[in-house]
Amino acid sequence: MSDPTIVTVLEPEDEYPHEPDEAKNYNESMYLNGFDAERGVGGWFRLGNRVNEGYAEMSVCTYLPAGRVGFTFARPEIDTNEKMDAGGLTIEVVKPFEHLTVRYRGKVCVLDDPRQMADPRTAFRNNPWVDCEVDLDHRGVSPMFGGKPQYADGTEIVQDAEKSFSKAHYEQHCAVTGTIRVGDEVIDLDGLGLRDKSWGARHWQAIGWYRWMPLTFTPDFAMVPSVVAGHPGGMVLVGDEYHPIRECTIETDWDDDQYQ
Repeated sequence: MSDPTIVTVLEPEDEYPHEPDEAKNYNESMYLNGFDAERGVGGWFRLGNRVNEGYAEMSVCTYLPAGRVGFTFARPEIDTNEKMDAGGLTIEVVKPFEHLTVRYRGKVCVLDDPRQMADPRTAFRNNPWVDCEVDLDHRGVSPMFGGKPQYADGTEIVQDAEKSFSKAHYEQHCAVTGTIRVGDEVIDLDGLGLRDKSWGARHWQAIGWYRWMPLTFTPDFAMVPSVVAGHPGGMVLVGDEYHPIRECTIETDWDDDQYQ
């Protein structure tokens, strides 16, 4: 009989793309953000390979002075899961668990009022598109948090692909440096952020609702409180050690237009 004990494992090789499962909705995704909180500038970037469906999900969101944003989303065609490179967005692992780079060459839609994205079609049609270049280095300032749950004897936990959000997920807080150019504006970024990676079958509606809040205050104090379908979780970074969050309540304030 297999050992029913569940352990979480993470290897340096997991930083790179995996051989896709047979599930049609197999997803391998990386998300990275970086911000200079004092200046209110930065950005987040996500690339999700859904190679068995023939496309990737690509998002670029840059935060500009005066509350403006530059944003784009696309589903570029892909035929391989051997790299994280689609739609002009490239994410590369320089050294596992220590150093990754984000590069983007393409266009973004610049919005003076980000709330216009409540109606993306209209926002994209009525606002200017400009050239955007991103070159960022993400260097870990923390240990890794998370990995792939499996049985202690190495046996994989079987999941229903239509009810799965991922079979593995990990996160790391980072120092983020580099440049973001949007049109004629150039941001020299020297800030902090978080990155994560997931892989496995993903059905976006597998989780009814969740709140996930990556917060970075200093290189040795950060947190990611979360509530997933009513279940609290996440962690707090103090020094060079993560501490799991046992209880968490997130309250939302809404303005008169029902925006958070």
